[in-house]
Amino acid sequence: MGCLLAILGLITPRFVIVILVLFTDYLSRAYGGWLWPTLGFFFLPTTTLGYAIAQNAFNGVRGGGVVIVVIAVLIDLGLIGGGARSRRR
Repeated sequence: MGCLLAILGLITPRFVIVILVLFTDYLSRAYGGWLWPTLGFFFLPTTTLGYAIAQNAFNGVRGGGVVIVVIAVLIDLGLIGGGARSRRR
């Protein structure tokens, strides 16, 4: 059961990025190109989505947008760190 939750946690942000790229211009409005969303898809998908939300909904990374981006970074680092910790055991 734990592995299933881990897989869902890793796949869900990437799935959302693919849906946004295919059906909306949400990411292109936030980033203005394709390079950063592509890199974000592979390395920090939750942060990529958090930054896009901050840019589109909060008019930039200030105020509530900072909170969204910081939480997204912590989630991404937690997913990466949790995997490293479990491999050491």
